[in-house]
Amino acid sequence: MRRIIDLSVPLQAGIASDPPGYLPEIDYLDHQQTREDMLAFFPGAQVDDLPDREGWAIERVRISTHNGTHVDAPYHYASTMDGGKRAITIDEVPLEWCFGRGVKLDFRHLDDGYVVTPEDVDNELDRIGHTLQPLDIVMVNTSAGSRYGQNDYAVKGCGMGREATLHLLRQGVRMTGTDAWSWDAPFLYTARRYAVDHDPTIIWEGHRAGREIGYCHIEKLHNLEAVPAHGFQVACFPVKIHRASAGWTRAVAILDEGEG
Repeated sequence: MRRIIDLSVPLQAGIASDPPGYLPEIDYLDHQQTREDMLAFFPGAQVDDLPDREGWAIERVRISTHNGTHVDAPYHYASTMDGGKRAITIDEVPLEWCFGRGVKLDFRHLDDGYVVTPEDVDNELDRIGHTLQPLDIVMVNTSAGSRYGQNDYAVKGCGMGREATLHLLRQGVRMTGTDAWSWDAPFLYTARRYAVDHDPTIIWEGHRAGREIGYCHIEKLHNLEAVPAHGFQVACFPVKIHRASAGWTRAVAILDEGEG
């Protein structure tokens, strides 16, 4: 028996899903509001000709490709990848990257703003008894996941550092994911560190690892607590937007369970 677990958040307006200025906007038009629009396609038709005097329900949406659960393409991080090659856009991402064995690293215990290291990754892999294979999809469960839609969502959870990211990529991982707002540590904490030592290498360091090895990641995952550490598959095919830096996805975990 196959069980499918939704790992995506709904695209929703009016909640703190993104920083101010980056929030989605959705206008909902119901069956009464669109009657005249529908009648315009059928000259001479009247409202009474419509079933139950209703038009269609439709929504008009103003969003960015980074609202909701989405896959970032290497082009989002920089203009180049793999040490100088042109960074691929979301419509060029290999589909093989978007369907594979899922691995969950549970980092909910780490402090907000903590930058994950390769040692943290290896310790968690040892704890769950998993050896990474090429094209595994590695998802990070952080303390931000339970705060989606709350005012502190964008400042919650740990983030993946450059070296931790490269540690995954050197083992053949090409799709990663997080239930936080960003793959990197929340900017609030990075800004505080930068104010002390002015080290530019810490700015967006996890993302920027894609300049060395091209990769994708899923942001704003949800419900990672419902999946095991491994032993499942992930599907996260992005919407194919021409030349875009990201595409929305309905990410799911697929578990094959016994018939009982």
